Amino acid sequence: MLAAQETTGAAPQADGVNKSPAIVEKPDPLKRPLTDKEKLAQKKALKEELKGSYKKWVDEDVRWIITDQELQAFKSLSNDEERDQFIEQFWLRRNPNPDSPENEYREEHYARIAYANEHFAAGKPGWRTDRGHIYIAYGKADSIDSHPSGGSYERPMEEGGGNTSTYPFETWHYRYLEGIGDNIDIEFVDTCMCGDYHMTIDRSEKDALKNVPGAGQTMYEQMGQSTKADRFSGGGLEQLGAGPMSSSNQSKQFDRLDRFAKLMAPPEIKFKDLEAFMATSKILTGPPFLFDVRTDYVKVTNDTVIVPLTLQIRNGDITFTNKDGVAMGTVNILGRVSNLNHKPIETFEDTVNVQVPSELLARKRNDLSVYWKSLPLRPGLYKIEIVIKDVNNPDHIGRWERSLNVPRYDDDRLASSSLILADQMERVPSKDIGAGNFVIGNTRIRPRVPTGVAVPVTFHRAQNLNFWMQVYNLGIDEKSKQNGATIEYSIMDMATNKAILQTEESTLKTNPNADQVTIEKSLPLASLQPGKYQVNIKVNDGVSKQQIAESAPFNVD
Repeated sequence: MLAAQETTGAAPQADGVNKSPAIVEKPDPLKRPLTDKEKLAQKKALKEELKGSYKKWVDEDVRWIITDQELQAFKSLSNDEERDQFIEQFWLRRNPNPDSPENEYREEHYARIAYANEHFAAGKPGWRTDRGHIYIAYGKADSIDSHPSGGSYERPMEEGGGNTSTYPFETWHYRYLEGIGDNIDIEFVDTCMCGDYHMTIDRSEKDALKNVPGAGQTMYEQMGQSTKADRFSGGGLEQLGAGPMSSSNQSKQFDRLDRFAKLMAPPEIKFKDLEAFMATSKILTGPPFLFDVRTDYVKVTNDTVIVPLTLQIRNGDITFTNKDGVAMGTVNILGRVSNLNHKPIETFEDTVNVQVPSELLARKRNDLSVYWKSLPLRPGLYKIEIVIKDVNNPDHIGRWERSLNVPRYDDDRLASSSLILADQMERVPSKDIGAGNFVIGNTRIRPRVPTGVAVPVTFHRAQNLNFWMQVYNLGIDEKSKQNGATIEYSIMDMATNKAILQTEESTLKTNPNADQVTIEKSLPLASLQPGKYQVNIKVNDGVSKQQIAESAPFNVD
């Protein structure tokens, strides 16, 4: 009020004109330039704010695919709502099929991270290694020339010819990489002999005898036309030595640098920005259409967990129509995952068709049809809703609703995925690794789904019992760079509480340099009598001194 009185209450001047004193505008503190001290405080506050799940999303999930511009934009956001919207748009920009509620790019990306963690770990998670980086960014190579033990190596002429001995190395060949070119060869070398292959543009780096006088000579060195010392006097990118093609190698050094820079940069975004969209459908009510659902958890990164969702329907509950000797049943599936604020996180829609020869329909009515969906989710609590509709009987509707508590996998805590009991488990062709129904990594595994809450799954004696589990965060010895855990397996007869099968194995024999191992076992059930049993798995980590145990009951009929 004082300022207003000073402005509006001025006395008339001698000339009879009311003149107010000049109003001095104060600078807007939100628009004035920030001082260096304020900028530093702002950066510090942003760093503190991004310590949680958003920082992990940037540093782990999308580290190899986010562009500099996107990263800068993300770091400039001021609240979680803006960050959530950014992440949603990030994936939408890369969606190869904008009209689909699914995002194939995102699903493929997380499948690649899971594969990298399983196959390229070397004292650190597989996604952090150079091979993991390239696999996540560009996918599976068209061909791989692998030398896991190194040893004798006949150099091609473009590397100087002659024979030498090498460290373990691999050359990945891609026929075409968008934005990079045709016939791309990427070389990885394990100079530490510890399983940690690093990418190199120096093809001489794999030469284990390069610094040994008189050993591993090139063709020109054997002929006396050059010496080994000449390799280190040129100052180029590579130390291949003189040879028939050495002049052309020198002229291509800038090409190799340019290609390396392009490989290390995030892949180009193929699709334009899209408006946010959400597929919605009205949830119907009607006569119950019964079905069962199983959820499992498989770690990809600390901030992302794959949730395989397996839905099981009995054929006898589906309405079939007959045409040309074939009985056809069709089921529409709608699923939605929401967070605690009721915001949809994931939606999926699909159609399952069941075809049976008409004369076999009565016999097949007790068979089961299974549907599978892989959901990448952050750790936390969610609500999941699934609705199914019998297309040949539109009033036949089924609904399933549960809470979903996705676990968090901390780096310093020994942990495991779900223990999955399966009626089918097999290796998949290389082209199907990490993709397709029931595929986790390089294994196709179809979970057995219980027919009720707390009801054990049932196997027939003519079947095999297959079980699958991953173990995470094994301790790595600082000196040997190896793990040191034992895994104990047992099958318990619940009627007698005695073990009918018991064995153990060491991770040093299966995957010694990894902090993650995958357990895959298959057991014929023909020798078991009908009854109730239980699979027990116990992991003892000799390095971190931690222990975990998982179990799963099952029946044999």
